[in-house]
Amino acid sequence: MSRFDELKEECCVANKRLPELGIVDLTFGNVSVVDRERGALAIKPSGVPYADLSPDDIVVLRIDVSPNSGYKMDLEAAKIEGDLRPSSDTPTHIRLYQAFTNIKAVVHTHSRNATAFAQAGLPIPCLGTTHADYFYGEVPVTRPISPEEIARHYEWETGNVIVETFQNLDPDQVGAALFHGHAPFVWGSSGEKAVEMAFALEIIAEMAMKTQLLRPEAAPLSQAQLDKHYLRKHGSSSYYGQK
Repeated sequence: MSRFDELKEECCVANKRLPELGIVDLTFGNVSVVDRERGALAIKPSGVPYADLSPDDIVVLRIDVSPNSGYKMDLEAAKIEGDLRPSSDTPTHIRLYQAFTNIKAVVHTHSRNATAFAQAGLPIPCLGTTHADYFYGEVPVTRPISPEEIARHYEWETGNVIVETFQNLDPDQVGAALFHGHAPFVWGSSGEKAVEMAFALEIIAEMAMKTQLLRPEAAPLSQAQLDKHYLRKHGSSSYYGQK
């Protein structure tokens, strides 16, 4: 019996939810889940079809998640469990765990509408209360990654660019970023919650796109209504749902 059975099961279940929700195509995308106390990361293996995925396929790596500890890892040498290669996006996930210390899971998809915003280099504006229920304001798009950053270490620098985008944003209130020209990265407090956030992101991206087609000059939601919808669900005095 593995010491990481629960971590691998959570990661596997979360990954398999992506095609069930229609937010991945082919093998685009991945979910990772971190155990901060044990310094372990579980992540989908690279290129494995979701239908074939089992907990035994999940790769577990020993990682350093202390803030800003940097990228010092040979992923093959860091492997604790699993025979397959981890996702090629693993360095991006590690960087986000280091910088955003409250998150437990990271989801990367190429969901079609959110990716369209990323390819257009546009944030997703907060035009309605569905958006405000999940994200406290617009979902940001990063700057383009530079040729130097791509050459230095593309996946690690992808994480750095996302972290830079959040210099003046709270990653606990806006749990997603659109990587310019690429696709979204989303995070949450568990594998299940992060996948829910990724699904919500795709929904609000589709709604925003349709709203702007109907009325290109549509105004963002007022601050008062944004506050009410976000804080009634996530604030210290929240009253949405059951106790």
